[in-house]
Amino acid sequence: MNNYIHGYSEQELKRLQDQANTLDELLHYDSIFPENSKILETGCGVGSQTKIIAPKNPSCHFTSIDISETSLEKAKTMIQALNIKNVMLQIGDIFDLHFEAESFDHIFVCFVLEHLSNPVQALLNLKKVLRKGGTITVIEGDHGSAYFYPRSDAAQKAINCQVQLQALHGGNALIGREIYPLLYKAGFSDCLVSPRMVYVDSSKPFLVEGFIKNTFTAMIEEVEKDALNNSLIDKYEWDQGIKDLYRTAEKNGVFCYTFFKGKAIKK
Repeated sequence: MNNYIHGYSEQELKRLQDQANTLDELLHYDSIFPENSKILETGCGVGSQTKIIAPKNPSCHFTSIDISETSLEKAKTMIQALNIKNVMLQIGDIFDLHFEAESFDHIFVCFVLEHLSNPVQALLNLKKVLRKGGTITVIEGDHGSAYFYPRSDAAQKAINCQVQLQALHGGNALIGREIYPLLYKAGFSDCLVSPRMVYVDSSKPFLVEGFIKNTFTAMIEEVEKDALNNSLIDKYEWDQGIKDLYRTAEKNGVFCYTFFKGKAIKK
């Protein structure tokens, strides 16, 4: 996944872990698969989602792949530290898969398609290694779903910088709304998409820290250099935008964001 806009820094590793821990129940309360299933997790990265879904399905065998050796090394260290035994990690490219046809009972794709210039082709490739009657899960966010109080044009512009930069890298930060049509275009059947809204106010301190500060705003902050270098925003407005995003984490602030989880079948 050479178009990964967020990079592979230790700061990004921490953000991914915070994101996964904060959104565990929201995204994965229903990430339960039939016993003894063979599951391909593609674009596993540093294993942030792997460490959640694998223990929820102890009888299943996970093959978790990523294109980045650096990320896989971090995933391996974490999986070993947590003593998770049902995961095999390996280098793999979603556009050049080396598995036999119909090798897996389920495909799991989380926060991956947003970074790809051709998500339909990626889904078609994955479909080939999924058995007939097998299922796929796709989870993505959508930056167009972010809204907050107090309102701030500068904050919205900072968010839009991330959207524009991801597009420049060939990705799509607004892809959440496209899960259903993408699965449909790839020929999957019985597609069902459920929105998973994160609503945060000061009565939810866990989400204030875990989502507003450590997940979303931290993600936007990471693109400052590229946003300024590409003249998408000036430094004054950028600083004001980030300040206003953090303001939503204070007393009487509100922040909302929606993830989309799609499930479908290969018939």
